[in-house]
Amino acid sequence: MSRVVGLISVVILVVAGRLMFAAGSVPVGKAEDVGLSTERLKRISEAVDRHLAAGNVAGAVTLVARRGKIAHFEAQGVMDVDTKKPMAKDNLFRLASMSKPITGVAIMMLVEEGKIRLTDPVSRFIPEFANLNKVAVPRPGPQGAAPGPPASGQAGTPAFDVVSANRPITIADLLKHGSGLVSGGLGAGDAARLAPRSPTDTLATYIPKLASVPLDFQPGTLWRYSGQAGFDVLSRIVEVVSGQTYDKFLQERLLGPLNMPDTGFFAPANKAGRVVTMSESTPNGLRSVARTDSTVYFSGAGGMMSTAEDYLQFAQMMLNGGELNGRRYLSPQTMALMTSNHTGDMVNGQFGRPARGMGFGLSMQVVMDPVAADLRVSKGAFGWAGGTGVSFWVEPAEQIVSIYFVQGGTGGQLRGDVENAIRQSIIN
Repeated sequence: MSRVVGLISVVILVVAGRLMFAAGSVPVGKAEDVGLSTERLKRISEAVDRHLAAGNVAGAVTLVARRGKIAHFEAQGVMDVDTKKPMAKDNLFRLASMSKPITGVAIMMLVEEGKIRLTDPVSRFIPEFANLNKVAVPRPGPQGAAPGPPASGQAGTPAFDVVSANRPITIADLLKHGSGLVSGGLGAGDAARLAPRSPTDTLATYIPKLASVPLDFQPGTLWRYSGQAGFDVLSRIVEVVSGQTYDKFLQERLLGPLNMPDTGFFAPANKAGRVVTMSESTPNGLRSVARTDSTVYFSGAGGMMSTAEDYLQFAQMMLNGGELNGRRYLSPQTMALMTSNHTGDMVNGQFGRPARGMGFGLSMQVVMDPVAADLRVSKGAFGWAGGTGVSFWVEPAEQIVSIYFVQGGTGGQLRGDVENAIRQSIIN
C-alpha cells in the first residue's frame, strides 16, 4: 500500500512539474514588491474596457513584468466576434512582425558561434544572390518625370530601369532593414511577377527566387522596412547554416529551452481552438476575418504565433542580457550590440515611427529620446510590433517587459493608452 501511495506521489509530482514548466518560468509577484502600484495597474484594464466598449478591438491580453516577476496579466473581451467566446490568457495570437526579433536572436546565436558574420554577403549562403547586383531606378518620362506607380509595364516589361549595385547586401543590411530587398520601392512593385510564391513553397524553394527582384535602393543608404523578404532570407540562412528546417532549429535551440511550448508557426489540432480570430473594423462594427497559416513555409519575418506568457520568456531573456533560468542564449555584449542604434537618424519618420528620437538595432527599434519621440517608455527601450495588433517593449532602465496582444480592429490608440497606464504605475 505504501508503495502504491509512493508511486502516486511521484506521478503527481511529475505532472505538477510538467504543468509548472508549461506555464512559463517567469514567476508571478506582488506589484508593490517590484515597485509598481496595484491600484494604478488597474488603469490598464480600464483603458482596455474603454476601447472594448467603443468597438475598437474585440479583446486583448496585457502583461507587465518587472524585476523578473509578473505584476499584471489579464485577458479581456472576446477571442472571436462571432462566437463571443471570452478571451483567455493562454490564447494564441499571430505575431506577424513580432516574429522578427526571434529571428534576429537566432541569427546572432550563429554569429556568436562564428558560423555567420554580420558583414557576410547573403550570397555566401544562398548562391543565387550573387546575381542580385541591380537596383531599380525611375525610368525617365517627359521632362525627366518618373512614370506612374511601381508596377510592371506591358507584356511583363518593368516600369523602371536598373543600375548596378554598389555592393552586395549583407546579413547586417537585412537585420537593419537597409538591404533594399522588397522594401516598398520600384523593385518591390515587380516582386510578385519576378518571384511568385506558391502555397507549396518552402523557404528552400522560394528564397532563391527573390534574387531576381531588383533592390529598391543602394544597400546601406536608407532605412526602409522589408516586411517579409528580408527576414525570410535570414530564416533560410539559418536553415543553410544549421542543416535544419527553421522551425526545428528554433524549437531545439530557443523555444524549447526557453519554455515556450505554445510558440510556433501554426497551431496543431489540439491547440487550434485557442487561436484568436482576426477581426477588422467596418461601418457596422467589427467582423471576423478568416486567416490560414502555412504548415510548410516557416516565415521568420511574420509567420509565428504565441501566447503572451510564452513571449514573455523570450523578452525576459533579452532583458536579462541573453540569459534565463541559468541558461545563456546570447552574451550581454551581443544583446548590447543588438539593441544599439545602427541606423543614425534614418528610421525617424519611417513606417509610422516618430519623427524624432528613434533608432534601430539588429531586428528591433530602439528609443533614443522618449521625450522627442513622445513615447511613454524609458530611454533605451527596445521592441517591435506586428501588423495583427501585437507589440512588446523591453525597458532595461526600468527592468520592465510589457506585452500588448490584440488581433485586428483599431488598437493603435489603445496601445498608447496601455503604455501610459504602465508608465504611471511605477512608484519606485
